[in-house]
Amino acid sequence: MLVRQPYLNPFRAVTTTKPASKRLLVRRHLLALMGGGAAGVLAAGVPFARAAQRTSSLACVLRPQQIEGPYFVDEKLNRSDIRSDPKTRVVSQGVPLYLTFKVTRTEGSGCLPLNGALVDVWQCDAEGLYSDTDDFQENTRGFRFLRGYQVTDRQGTASFTTIFPGWYPGRTVHIHFKIRVGAQGKATAGAKEFTSQIYFDDALTDAIHAQPPYSNRGPRKVRNNRDVVSLIGGSKLVLPLREEKKGYAGTFDVSLQM
Repeated sequence: MLVRQPYLNPFRAVTTTKPASKRLLVRRHLLALMGGGAAGVLAAGVPFARAAQRTSSLACVLRPQQIEGPYFVDEKLNRSDIRSDPKTRVVSQGVPLYLTFKVTRTEGSGCLPLNGALVDVWQCDAEGLYSDTDDFQENTRGFRFLRGYQVTDRQGTASFTTIFPGWYPGRTVHIHFKIRVGAQGKATAGAKEFTSQIYFDDALTDAIHAQPPYSNRGPRKVRNNRDVVSLIGGSKLVLPLREEKKGYAGTFDVSLQM
């Protein structure tokens, strides 16, 4: 597979300053993320995430739901390694991140592994770009890097190989995920959805972003405690990481009340 080289982003236009129209689009984008304000984020609530108990070795963990944001696209990419673009085979450059979800369902005072749940993951690359979008930064329509889904196994596990995400204006560093249960994972009346975001320790993010290719963009502007979305429950969505295979790995437990 090809590896995307540093400083050569095929999607990025060469510009020195953003015109006033671009700045206006940035502001509109941030307003959309806020969902009309903090009240819009609070309204999302926690539809069917519950927890706080343990059944044997399973962790029934409460996770707050957060907004989907403007970048979800139902690409139907069933793959574990989401780093490459299926069209160009170019691999997104960055520090490897091995992300494992352990999904359970609560039953009474305990929980059981949730088999057959569809877990979607989508994120920006080291330069802050999402694929298959046309936003205030760039038009990446037709590309599908850093997107994909897996179906949980009998242990409720779904694993992904990706990269540590970069940053873009107005947000702290994060990864989006959506869990769909029922109706073969399709977003229909018979399916249930849980959508939220994963955050990272700020000190670790600073250390990772101090090295290429992240350092090419300079330091980020927003940290976890200044992010309008993370402020609503984000402390319960921070993923602890450990060093592994020249990158980092983490397991994210989430329990759903069916």
